[in-house]
Amino acid sequence: MAESPEEIKFNIPEPALRRLPWYLAYIKMLQKNGEEFVSSTQIAKKINVDASQVAKDLSFVAISGKTRVGYEVKSLIEVLESFLGFNLTHKAVLFGVGSLGAALLQDSGLNQYGLKISAGYDVNKDIIGKEVNGIPVYDIKDFAAHQKSNPVQIAVMTVPAEKAQEVAEMVIGEQIKAIWNFTPFRIHVPKDVVIQNTSLYAHLAVMFNRLNEL
Repeated sequence: MAESPEEIKFNIPEPALRRLPWYLAYIKMLQKNGEEFVSSTQIAKKINVDASQVAKDLSFVAISGKTRVGYEVKSLIEVLESFLGFNLTHKAVLFGVGSLGAALLQDSGLNQYGLKISAGYDVNKDIIGKEVNGIPVYDIKDFAAHQKSNPVQIAVMTVPAEKAQEVAEMVIGEQIKAIWNFTPFRIHVPKDVVIQNTSLYAHLAVMFNRLNEL
């Protein structure tokens, strides 16, 4: 029995899933330049990935290329955006409207990839009641009431590290099902909650270490 698209999404290896947005960004550039077709070899050279790896990654997506021509750019963009969930709107709220949190609220590009942050929450009275990029900032104490009247599934976390676990447990108790964690603290969550850690500091450490090896 053939696998459904949903089953394929769960079976795709995470490294391949991480590479697909790279391919999508490049293919969108080609579309802007008027290109109609792209080959796995062409993608590989630009992204610095083996062509066989590109072909394997794209095999998880419900599209096939044409011999000596490649993939139709328009169709490949549509299929990748659908596969990655970028063509849908996923509502989210943000906790911790400091410098990083405010920067994320200012990033209108997130909407293009399906993430719409509808509100920010903080404990700082100087920011509560204001707006950042048209997005209102509320007292974190108001989240439970807002979640009951206008529920969301995703929380973006940019709170101080020492508050990360406490805030995570609070939002999970209010039916948040996924957390995008920008703090350096590794939050512990139940198995039925998705956690995605994005540590700027960890990437800095890798970059500094590699600089020292030059």
